[in-house]
Amino acid sequence: MNNSIQIIPLINLAFAFIPALFVVAILFKWSLRWRNSLYAISRMLIQLLLIGYFLTYIFDSDSALVVMCVLAVMITASSWIALRTIETNRRLLYTKTLYSIIIGGGLTFFLITQVVLDINPWYYPRYIIPLAGMIFANAMNSVSLAAERLTAEMERGVVYEKARNIALRASLIPITNALFAVGLVSLPGMMTGQILSGISPLIAARYQIMVMCMVYGASGISAACFLVFIKPNTADFVKINN
Repeated sequence: MNNSIQIIPLINLAFAFIPALFVVAILFKWSLRWRNSLYAISRMLIQLLLIGYFLTYIFDSDSALVVMCVLAVMITASSWIALRTIETNRRLLYTKTLYSIIIGGGLTFFLITQVVLDINPWYYPRYIIPLAGMIFANAMNSVSLAAERLTAEMERGVVYEKARNIALRASLIPITNALFAVGLVSLPGMMTGQILSGISPLIAARYQIMVMCMVYGASGISAACFLVFIKPNTADFVKINN
């Protein structure tokens, strides 16, 4: 049996866009924000094509400085994108978001790469970059959900403590569902990739357990930090988004 991963021809890859474009068509038909979805799909395509070339350079460079610069870009970009659900004055909340993702994502990232995996050298890009991407992306999504839900609850007149609890619970719904579904409904990305590349499913399962723990931890800690940091300005937070 051939254990090498099948290379996808570009013509075949184009067919993968059909379901996504079908969703855009539904959004257009229902007079929803279809342009935003089309922009997101286009941006995804361009970013992934570029990152493919960029990662080749990073992996060949074997430079701690380059890896640190990439991590800095990931953190700053994820902190800004996390506030995408906030319509105005995102700059006022950016610092709190940045600190939250650094704490939740950064601590988790250090534990996983330097203790669980004990990567040597510590900046080995083939491990560091993909793991950092998963950690900071999930922290970003959790903070974004927490910010959106906190806004909605406080606009309804819910007191901060109760709104905070509701927001944290809502922010963890996607990753909690993933914990319940993994192995039964889905085989997540890392496990699937390793199995496709010929790694034993038993070894792939260990890595996936590590991934699920790290994304749950990064998501929960980052969202909780954001909700705590925002408390002194909750009144202004609601005004900002009205």
